[in-house]
Amino acid sequence: MPAPVDVSSKVLANHRLSDLYNVVELAAPDIGQSSQPGQFVMVKTAIGRTPLLRRPFSVFEVLKDSSGTVTGVSLLSKRVGTVTDELYTLEPGDRLQCLGPLGKPFTIVEPPQRAWLVAGGVGLAPFATLAEQLRTRGTDTTLFYGGRTKSDLYYVELFERLGVEVNLVTEDGSRGHKGRVTEPLEKRLLNSEAHSIMVYACGPTPMMHAVSTLADKVNQQTEVSLEPVMGCGLGGCYSCVVRVVDGGSHFVRSCLEGPVFRSDRLSWSDLI
Repeated sequence: MPAPVDVSSKVLANHRLSDLYNVVELAAPDIGQSSQPGQFVMVKTAIGRTPLLRRPFSVFEVLKDSSGTVTGVSLLSKRVGTVTDELYTLEPGDRLQCLGPLGKPFTIVEPPQRAWLVAGGVGLAPFATLAEQLRTRGTDTTLFYGGRTKSDLYYVELFERLGVEVNLVTEDGSRGHKGRVTEPLEKRLLNSEAHSIMVYACGPTPMMHAVSTLADKVNQQTEVSLEPVMGCGLGGCYSCVVRVVDGGSHFVRSCLEGPVFRSDRLSWSDLI
């Protein structure tokens, strides 16, 4: 896997989707060319500024020009703190320190295996590039996408253009099925034919745990993308360790062995 690069990336665009959500496009061709679905970058607005440490963001899209040449990456963000507030206020021409791509990517399955993607809120972020690669291989792909309300759901048309079956869920019923995203997933899993399905999940930890539990009941594999606090993204600070249970219980650094993990490797009692 190519070594990560650290670049001062120019902001190409900042799409403010609402008062909370935005997508920042960055000129980072070297990162875009080597990014794989599920990998992430570590960013901050400038060296020497507060906060001192960078913050991790999944690569949302790999940007290309009209000729198909990779020009950069985009990041899907929700305002929840200092760094995300700064990302929201960026303007074209501003610069962002960007280190990546980092971490272990998703496993890309091919037919006849199916792919079911389960996203909660900004947990959608690693799935745009994943869906694109799955569909390029002809893999039958379904997205279960949930939020508290319709204002938490974005970029649905991106997945529909790829030929992904999209199932929308909101807790208040303002768009799609009313309830939790695991409800239509459970119904489909329990009534699915005896096909091999890879289930991918990203979002709140209790949601990912529930997804993996449902998939285990019907003997389907699950990969989850964790979102732990990270200080460096390179394995040096040990701030992102998670307990795994394969070959005995021990801790691993999620920035190196993750953020994508097989769900059966994880000690969920330590995560939730």
